[in-house]
Amino acid sequence: MPIRQLSAETINRIAAGEVIERPASVVKELVENAIDADALDIEIVVAGGGLSLIRVADDGSGMSPPDLLLSVERHATSKLSEEDLFDIRSLGFRGEALASVGSIAHLEITSKLRGAAAGYSLSVVRGAKQDMKPAAINGGTAICVRDLFSATPARLKFMKSERAEVMAITDTVRRLAMAHPRIGFMLQTGEKKPLHFAREADSAAGLLSRLGAIMGRAFMDDALEISGLGDGGSGRRPMRVFGYAGLPTLHRPDASLQFLFVNGRPVRDRVLIGAVKAAYGDLIPRGRSPLLALFVDVEPGDVDVNVHPTKAEVRFRDGGAVRALLVGALRQALAAAGHRASALGGTLTIETFEANVLPQTWSGVPRPNFNMPKGFGEAMQAPFDSLDAPSAQMSAGANTATDGDLNFPLGAVRAQVHENYIVAQTRDGLVIVDQHAAHERIVYEKLKTALASGRVATQGLLIPAIISLDADDAQSLIAKADELAELGLVIEGFGDGAVAVRETPALLGDTDIDGLVRDLAAEITREGSARALKDRLEAVASRMACHGSVRSGRRLTVNEMNALLRAMEATPYSGQCNHGRPTYVALKLADIERLFGRR
Repeated sequence: MPIRQLSAETINRIAAGEVIERPASVVKELVENAIDADALDIEIVVAGGGLSLIRVADDGSGMSPPDLLLSVERHATSKLSEEDLFDIRSLGFRGEALASVGSIAHLEITSKLRGAAAGYSLSVVRGAKQDMKPAAINGGTAICVRDLFSATPARLKFMKSERAEVMAITDTVRRLAMAHPRIGFMLQTGEKKPLHFAREADSAAGLLSRLGAIMGRAFMDDALEISGLGDGGSGRRPMRVFGYAGLPTLHRPDASLQFLFVNGRPVRDRVLIGAVKAAYGDLIPRGRSPLLALFVDVEPGDVDVNVHPTKAEVRFRDGGAVRALLVGALRQALAAAGHRASALGGTLTIETFEANVLPQTWSGVPRPNFNMPKGFGEAMQAPFDSLDAPSAQMSAGANTATDGDLNFPLGAVRAQVHENYIVAQTRDGLVIVDQHAAHERIVYEKLKTALASGRVATQGLLIPAIISLDADDAQSLIAKADELAELGLVIEGFGDGAVAVRETPALLGDTDIDGLVRDLAAEITREGSARALKDRLEAVASRMACHGSVRSGRRLTVNEMNALLRAMEATPYSGQCNHGRPTYVALKLADIERLFGRR
């Protein structure tokens, strides 16, 4: 076929296919326009999953009649300077959204310029612009989109169920609402009561309140404030990251509650996602994702937001600097959290207890007769009168933990249960600690500190420990002997399929050398040499810490247990073990009293 110029109508429909993937794409474009118009309240109504109707109304600045006529033309925008295509300071700017929507649907725009005497309405039906006429509107702009994709019915085959489209629209509105807490949002989908977000104060507290309304109360309880500044360069504003991130012990099997924004724009960016993974590192289990909402603010010229038709991806001028800023801010907040663990653990514990409480009513057995002779109760109570005074054992044990110990964050030890769980009393409740998991993190952090300083103290063995291994495992281990020596584990070959261990890290004390070496050999064989040296060494340190920590089943003295609690309080990240599991659960006294009907 000869080369020919496509018609304007066909060009618009092609553009529509790039910009508008589904109804949620239309909602995103229209709501972003409302935000750019300085709206304080935005109302969204959809029907039929957005295919039948999408209506977005705002109280923003509105448009004059000439601007209204131009708004539906291709490449017409008030948000972009021709002098600098990269100086983007708004959300919607491509100048294609309204023209694209009008080419594949029935579009009606009603708007009134702020301060004007009257409003006007303009319709575009499948690319055909109608005459503009006066219309009644209090202010702002209202846009109705009906019969989406009616001009391109083939696209309807690729739409998902109505419920799926509604979920996509809801997710879009939530993300935009998170980025703009000062704006009120209302979404009506017809399925249930409207989704409503009231205006919040333009402050950190207002942002957290908006995030909590979307991400849940558990996130608000366990959120850490994130804040960091980076060098923006000569004469440029500094890069900034702010927002909130959940404690490592608060995580999910997917990234559905992981939100990232650049200059107020929701994005899915590999640089930012990689930075989050690097910052949390070994603090969460593999295959799990932390909960967070982080906002990156950079000079508009330092980020290209036009690399994707729907503006869902961005490209940074200096991705390394942005990554370093994000990792640094997250790690600083996580380290400052110290031993703090998710409050969700205590909540789940209480819920488990409540689900298994004794029945409240008698069932299947005769009710007892409480009409006893006078004095019967007193006579039955007499043998227990001696229990009013503390026992000798209790009196002796009282000296091991004073009331002052209760002021420590993790309280004072009261008992050890099943030779693995430490029970401590705090001022307002109790704490249950997994002694092995807690000590594992403490040893691991000490090993990492020693590794970073290049000074890992070792202890020599009077008689080298000879460990027999599979030939391949032994060879893999010997090949990494220099790296292991950096961690204080000195080994050498000892014939075929065996190694001799001459020194071990002093931090590990009297450890299970045989089990340690076998686990390390298997891990090194499995990981190979693809990982960076530091990552490999930290993985080995984690394995060493597991073998060198207090084992489950070991009975500890009260002083040993209290010392463990104090070490946890002084150790960063001690709220979770090396595998990302919580090291303790805190129960509030009020919750315990509720279990027994005292509240």
